[in-house]
Amino acid sequence: MKILILYPNFYGMNMLPPAVGLFTAILKKEGHEVALFDSTIYEHVEGFNNIDFDKKKAKELNARAYDDTIIREHIKNSNCLLDFKAKVESFQPGLIAMSCTEDMYPLGVTILKSLGKERPTVVAGGIFPTSSPDLTIDFSEETVDYVLTGEGENSLPEFIRRLEKGGDLKISMKTVEGICYYTDKNKLHKNPLPATVDVNRLELPDYFLFEESRYYRPMQGKVWRMFPIETHRGCPYTCAYCNSPTTMDIYKAENQKFFRKKTIKNVEAEIIHCIKNYKADSFYFWADTFLAWTGEEFNEFCDMYKSYKLPFWIQTRPETITEDRVKRLKEVGILRIAFGLEHGNEKFRETMLSRKIKNRQIIEKLEIVSKYEIPYSVNNIMGFPGETRELVFDTIELNRQIKADGHNAYTFTPFHGTPLREVAENMGLITKEELSRCIGEPSVLNMAQFTPDQIEGIRRCFVLYVKMPKSRWPDIEKAEKLTSEGDRIYQQLLTECSTSYMD
Repeated sequence: MKILILYPNFYGMNMLPPAVGLFTAILKKEGHEVALFDSTIYEHVEGFNNIDFDKKKAKELNARAYDDTIIREHIKNSNCLLDFKAKVESFQPGLIAMSCTEDMYPLGVTILKSLGKERPTVVAGGIFPTSSPDLTIDFSEETVDYVLTGEGENSLPEFIRRLEKGGDLKISMKTVEGICYYTDKNKLHKNPLPATVDVNRLELPDYFLFEESRYYRPMQGKVWRMFPIETHRGCPYTCAYCNSPTTMDIYKAENQKFFRKKTIKNVEAEIIHCIKNYKADSFYFWADTFLAWTGEEFNEFCDMYKSYKLPFWIQTRPETITEDRVKRLKEVGILRIAFGLEHGNEKFRETMLSRKIKNRQIIEKLEIVSKYEIPYSVNNIMGFPGETRELVFDTIELNRQIKADGHNAYTFTPFHGTPLREVAENMGLITKEELSRCIGEPSVLNMAQFTPDQIEGIRRCFVLYVKMPKSRWPDIEKAEKLTSEGDRIYQQLLTECSTSYMD
């Protein structure tokens, strides 16, 4: 069968999605002809507020400026929707498989709507369809026929086999694990989740369908030919703003363990694969918490990787840091570490975010990273349910005490399937039916004490508050105003901050 993978994504979000590479490899092995439509290469998509996310971060001093010439090499300035329609007409797929997150789902639906009513069968999978299969279909405006929940490495090929056989699909799909759809009586039929896959028996990803410019990613002022390597699936922690706790609970109820780790042997096989086939010059190890390795596993990784020593970056938590681990990471070529701080108020962080760590411990752990001169960034979130502007300053004060190379500030995004989404709904801050926006967009929460404009104002000024002396804070507060005068002051302060207070 001819299968078209649709990956709805905004320009400037440059990390390659490993799931698309993995499913491409699986479907090709099954004998299918596979094509890809990746909207990331479209600088503008009709009907959407198009923001170059990486450039926006550099502009707001969250990241270093970079030359994006090579990334723009295959940029599309044509009409994304017309191009998609032309792709479908020329390729003639029997199935369109869309991989999507909640914030990108409206984009995916808009792209699919360009086909009109005469279209192939469409199946949608990903974390949003898994968390809310009913909403996925309801919000699809009749563009999505089936939803695939859970891990689809085994269930998607089976779904396609049933589709190829034809007949009454509503009957044949009743026994395909993970498949959900509305019956003729407009009732949601939801099959049990598929069993978790053995991550050590997966195909090596196939990225050849992507434009070559998508192999590049900016980091630390340079553009790297960077590829993701999955090392862990799931996370052992239970942060309330993440979908991991809910996912783990779902699988635990079915006596399955969602958190899994690849063997170092399989990690190395993927490294060799990406160097040989895609000329990778750097890697991002795809794990929510990279240092969730045991001591033995971590040492085995370092012993393996020292023969490659290509730059790589990871994300992990401050409490996973030890001096021995940081020293070894430095020895084997680490480029950068990203840490999730999220909030600076210890009580709020523990009670609302389920993060039980003291500020002093965070500072001490990150001082170890600074000692070994490893660049690192910290991620911060504001606009949580019940938060106030005053609480954000606790986060600012914590950031002022650490020597991070980058201070990222994001607006809280209440994704379906996260514990804090339920909290927000119970507080009347958002309805169940409302979708979350991209993390670069203003808050969707309707909080009287901390409005979306107030959240966006302090978010954009976050680095200014962290880097500039407190004597400049009154002017920074003026720059929080989303007015022409506030914008003028903000631009002046950005220039002052970048030239006088940043490396």
